[in-house]
Amino acid sequence: MDAPDGENCISMKDMPTGQPHITGDRIRSVLRLTPPDVLAGEARFRRAAVIVPIIMRDEPALLFTRRTEHLPSHAGQICFPGGSYHASDETLIRTALRELQEEIGVPADGITIAGFLDLYETLNSGFRILPVVGFLDANCALTINQDEVAEVFEVPLSFLIDPSHRALKYAERGGVMREFYSIQFGHHEIWGATAAMIVNLAERLRST
Repeated sequence: MDAPDGENCISMKDMPTGQPHITGDRIRSVLRLTPPDVLAGEARFRRAAVIVPIIMRDEPALLFTRRTEHLPSHAGQICFPGGSYHASDETLIRTALRELQEEIGVPADGITIAGFLDLYETLNSGFRILPVVGFLDANCALTINQDEVAEVFEVPLSFLIDPSHRALKYAERGGVMREFYSIQFGHHEIWGATAAMIVNLAERLRST
């Protein structure tokens, strides 16, 4: 769906049936209560954070953005709102909240932090990313930054946690064969770091 011009969150259609109901309490129960240590490990990685926004409808959905084509990195890719840590942020949680407001106009008090997923490292771009999971109200208002965001859309969480909807793909980068997850939803392909975070959440939910 095309990004709204500052209107409400997108209505969800074609909800899959037969999946167990996913509540906010269940989501909270599988998340990390405190963020993992982003400074541990190799020092070459730069710090970054994303918000994994879950819209709390009767059937929850994840909110995604598609980056504009003119951006210097990851142009046109599907992702969660997020970006690099700035010293003024003080914490990576604030990084994620700042980017959420900059990209889609949701202020810090418009989302409820639910917990954290595992860190993800991007070997090509050199980032260590903290995924911050948050709950958005079903009637949240969005103001899209059209310089950065070409489109906003949502995908039912029940669709995303179904392992039959993901594929493992391979690509050669710098002479090294790498594997990555890919999730196809309509004409959107969600892959790379974003898909890996989804799989991390999905496996946590499916293990309970």
